Amino acid sequence: MSPARRYRGMRAAVAASVGLSEGPAGSRSGRLFRPPSPAPAAPGARLLRLPGSGAVPAASPERGGWTEALRAAVAELRAGAVVAVPTDTLYGLACAASCSAALRAVYRLKGRSEAKPLAVCLGRVADVYRYCRVRVPEGLLKDLLPGPVTLVMERSEELNKDLNPFTPLVGIRIPDHAFMQDLAQMFEGPLALTSANLSSQASSLNVEEFQDLWPQLSLVIDGGQIGDGQSPECRLGSTVVDLSVPGKFGIIRPGCALESTTAILQQKYGLLPSHVSYL
Repeated sequence: MSPARRYRGMRAAVAASVGLSEGPAGSRSGRLFRPPSPAPAAPGARLLRLPGSGAVPAASPERGGWTEALRAAVAELRAGAVVAVPTDTLYGLACAASCSAALRAVYRLKGRSEAKPLAVCLGRVADVYRYCRVRVPEGLLKDLLPGPVTLVMERSEELNKDLNPFTPLVGIRIPDHAFMQDLAQMFEGPLALTSANLSSQASSLNVEEFQDLWPQLSLVIDGGQIGDGQSPECRLGSTVVDLSVPGKFGIIRPGCALESTTAILQQKYGLLPSHVSYL
């Protein structure tokens, strides 16, 4: 059986992933990181905003707030909670990929079918080799990561067997977002990541757009507005690419970086487009 046929059934499951990943959901009161403001807040929400719009220099007076948000998020994730976070494409829901109860809570919170996989967020390209069986050049990974892409590859035994148990593949994300990279590195483990919205609902570009989920979350990190919010492309999420078949690639979801991603795969690395499965 050819590699393409071998993974055809699995790709159908992976295609449902938004690419954008504890105690039971709702077990902790919501806390929103944002400075005090006149904007309305959900009852019990703590208002603090993630300082800065990108990386915060070590000598910056805002560094304390940045570090506070990181430490709070890491503590909640290690406790098995679900946390809302900003990424380079959309707001997402993150939990420890090693915590089976947290994974179940994410599905319950979103009303998401457990047949749909969650992506994994990592902090460094080097981490990809621990959690995946990589069959592409290292340069390809570094050309696409960090960035608005989800790379689907064969998973290794290092990942929790309760994470997407129905497929041997996993989608990997390293968002081009300083807070998310700091968070993944400080957490020191894979994070399950999915979009911060109810299943089948529109994706979120600011925290107010998923305000109905706040009471069920342990923590909400407010990184401000993502994108301009005007063009339809800004809500497409990451481009999801299947790299599980050597020498080939398949587009599972076009996302927001389709042209640049396919140009790198075809023109620079000579990969052949195949088993394309647009959502």
